[in-house]
Amino acid sequence: MAKALTIRPDSKGRITLGKLARGVSSFQATLDAEGRIILEPYAEIPAREKWLFENQSALTAVREGLEQSALGKVHTRGSFAKFANDEID
Repeated sequence: MAKALTIRPDSKGRITLGKLARGVSSFQATLDAEGRIILEPYAEIPAREKWLFENQSALTAVREGLEQSALGKVHTRGSFAKFANDEID
């Protein structure tokens, strides 16, 4: 169920969303036919991570892995620290 809040603009017409904006990097604002302002929150990603959302098979694999982890279906492989300084071809 939607939660209604009363928010008052300051003398310059600005409103503060405070905790409502936590984790949000921007909003898309839409004015509907009845004059209501609808804010759609966005959480943007770094350009270097964009490839994952464009690669459906990689995204599916990541989502499956996260689901398996949440269900406790994990196996330890030990430390990979010994490979930290290896050259990557």
